[in-house]
Amino acid sequence: LYHLIDNAWKFTSEKKDARIEFGVIREQNKETYYVRDNGEGFNQSYVGKIFGEFQKLHTDKTFTGTGIGLATVKRIITRHGGTIWAEGKIGKGATFYFTLG
Repeated sequence: LYHLIDNAWKFTSEKKDARIEFGVIREQNKETYYVRDNGEGFNQSYVGKIFGEFQKLHTDKTFTGTGIGLATVKRIITRHGGTIWAEGKIGKGATFYFTLG
C-alpha cells in the first residue's frame, strides 16, 4: 500500500487540484481495493510493463524512482494469493486495483 500511495503522491505532485483516493469495491463476497489518482497517468498500451522490475514509463527528469516499487507490490500481493492490475490515461491519472487471497 505504501508504494501505491507513494506513486500516487509522486505523479500528482504537479497538479494544483491533486486527488488521491483509497477505497474498496465489494462484489460477490469479494473485496477489491484500489488507489486512484488524477495525476500524470500512463498510456494503457504499456500496462503490461509497469509491474516489471526496472520498468519506468517516465524519465528521471520528470519523476524520480528506481523502477522496483510496483514490482515489489505485485510480488507481495501474489504471495498473499491476490492479483493486481491497473488502468491509466495520460494526463488523467491512474487506478491500481488489487485483491488478496
